[in-house]
Amino acid sequence: MIRSARITVTVIALAALFPVVADRAWTQEEPPAVVQVDAVRLEPLTQWVPVIGRLVARQSGVVAALAPGAVAEMRVDVGDRLKAGDVLAVLVTDALEAERDLRAAEVAGYVARLATARAEFKQSRQELARLEKLRESKSAAFPKARYEDVRQDVAMGEGLVSESQAQLAGARASLRLAEINLYNAEIRAPYPGVVTLRHTASGAYLNVGEPVVTLINDADMEIEADVPAQRIAGLKPGTAVDFELSNQILYRAFVRALVPEENPLTRTRPVRFTPDLDPARLGLANNQSVIVHVPLSEAREVVSVHKDAVIERQGTPLVFVVDGDAASVRTIELGEAIGGRFEVLSGLEPGDLVVVRGNERLKDGQKVWFEQGS
Repeated sequence: MIRSARITVTVIALAALFPVVADRAWTQEEPPAVVQVDAVRLEPLTQWVPVIGRLVARQSGVVAALAPGAVAEMRVDVGDRLKAGDVLAVLVTDALEAERDLRAAEVAGYVARLATARAEFKQSRQELARLEKLRESKSAAFPKARYEDVRQDVAMGEGLVSESQAQLAGARASLRLAEINLYNAEIRAPYPGVVTLRHTASGAYLNVGEPVVTLINDADMEIEADVPAQRIAGLKPGTAVDFELSNQILYRAFVRALVPEENPLTRTRPVRFTPDLDPARLGLANNQSVIVHVPLSEAREVVSVHKDAVIERQGTPLVFVVDGDAASVRTIELGEAIGGRFEVLSGLEPGDLVVVRGNERLKDGQKVWFEQGS
């Protein structure tokens, strides 16, 4: 009897506890969802279109002979890399040296002639000064006829000095030309580069202006692209663009010049870009193809949202906007893609905080605990 009573009391006590436990479970609040948020931004939007361009060497062309003569020696071959001032070819210099010596002798002759003219002019002036003193003293010994002859000699002597000076200047100019021709008998590279073609050989005779080699400076290159005329509005000197080579790596370039000449067949205009890289280090070549990403139009300010914040339900884009400690669902209208973000046409304002992580299971109005995204 005593054991039966104890069991009855225990059962009654447990039955009394169950309503309390059940009531506490239903009244406890649901913990906030842990999410990550990102701010809605106001930023420029630029759309890009690929345009095929090519690398162009800013220094390239034919190196010509600057003096006439036969080629005595060719010192370079195709593929040789040169520095500015390196000798490409040497002409036969016998005639040029003789011309230089002849002009030097002429200069020496005119120097002597000028010295003689100056001495005679000085002597005439001294005689004229002596006669003028006699005339001023009104001496009976003053020879008037002689005085007139000496005055004439002084005038002629002055003219002879001037003529000799002019002849000497001409002779010196001729000597300078002969020295320049002799110097130019060694044909030099006007800029650093690589020889791509030889136009002559030892034994050939060259006149002034005839080609010797073709030289390309592959260390100083830029990009030329024929851009559709309707896309020019998004470009101006200094505008930064991306371009890619065959390795599909993006590089940066800047607009240097917009050439004001339109192709009437293609309705395109040439634009020159300065690449921000070392062409020689990458082994780039003249006329190598590149793809330039040209802006479709001028940049405009748009409201943008992170792509991870957008959830599509029944074909409608939604985001969860955090206000205080709760997240509320909001319908938005999207525009263009901007990298990892979307343009927002309506539904959000710059500075709104939207959920980018943990938004898959959120409910409208649910409490959240968040941290700011990067």
